[in-house]
Order: sequence, then structure tokens, then C-alpha cells
Amino acid sequence: MRADKDTAIDSGLEVVARKAALHCVFGTPKAIPMRTFSLLGAALFVAVLACPAGAASPAAAASPSVTLNGHPYTVEIATTPAQQEHGLMDRTSMAADHGMLFVFPDSQPRTFWMKNTLIPLDILFFDASRHLVAIQANAQPCKANPCQLYPSNTPARYVLELNAGTAATLGAREGDVITLSGMPSGTQ
Repeated sequence: MRADKDTAIDSGLEVVARKAALHCVFGTPKAIPMRTFSLLGAALFVAVLACPAGAASPAAAASPSVTLNGHPYTVEIATTPAQQEHGLMDRTSMAADHGMLFVFPDSQPRTFWMKNTLIPLDILFFDASRHLVAIQANAQPCKANPCQLYPSNTPARYVLELNAGTAATLGAREGDVITLSGMPSGTQ
């Protein structure tokens, strides 16, 4: 049964090759040995396997990131109400070069709290022009109500949460500008 399938496939490929030759070459078409198709197919297969998954789409491989005072941070993006409500809750740690960026559709005063957040954070508020307008440094975890509130006291469109102490290490201050890179569409 297998030999019959191979013969049928080989015959079909030879017909396709002849038709292709008629469209591409002047003169009498010459038969292309099936070995050539097998070698080409094998080479193509190996080439596809050798390519990294992101090579076809470099933009897809780029993780969202922000840069503040020359320091890049890979960020998770919170744009939906559910993502924004959950934030960094239940995390026991976060890499030093990571954070979470909350992107809101408008600018208005924002208030955050640390309910069920297990790690202390710096909360940095940015306006629509991406200028730092407020810092709530070293916001502490909260396990039970009432939890302390951390307001921006001024309109903010972006809020960046980083590990506690990062803002001081960076020397972050009001007026600093954040740069966004690799952001999903609609988040800038």
C-alpha cells in the first residue's frame, strides 16, 4: 500500500513539475527527477526547523517595556478593568528589571491600594504626556481592610509599579519622562 501511495505522489509531482516548466521555460519541458523534489523538500524542512520561532516576526518577539532615567523595565500591561483590579496581587516576588504598567483611557486622579499584594512597591503616576506627576514610594502589602490608599493627587493616565526602592535608586522625580516600547496597539 505504501509503495502505491509513493508512486502516485511521485507521478503527481512530475505532472506538476512539467506544467510548471511549460509556464516558465521556452522549448520542450524536461522531466525533473523525483530525487530533486525529495532533496528540495528535505532542505526546506530543515531550514524551517532551524529558524527561531520569532524570526518571521521580530515585532511579535519584542516584550513591552518602559524606560525611565535610562533604565529599561520589562512590563506587564494592565488595560482592562479586570487586569487593573488584579494588578500584582498574589505575587511573592518580581524581578528587579520588571514591573506592571497600568494604561487608562483618560487622565484623572488615580488611587491605588495594596490589598492582597504581597510585595512592597513604588507606584509612579504619569500624565498623558508621560511626565512623572507623583510617586508613592514603598507602598506596603495589605492583607485586611482597611488598606492604606495611595493617590496621585493629580491627573494621571499611566501608572507604573516597580519593586519598592527602585524610584529612589533611579533618582526619579516629578517631571521625569517615561518612554514606552513594544506596546500593544491602543496602549500608547
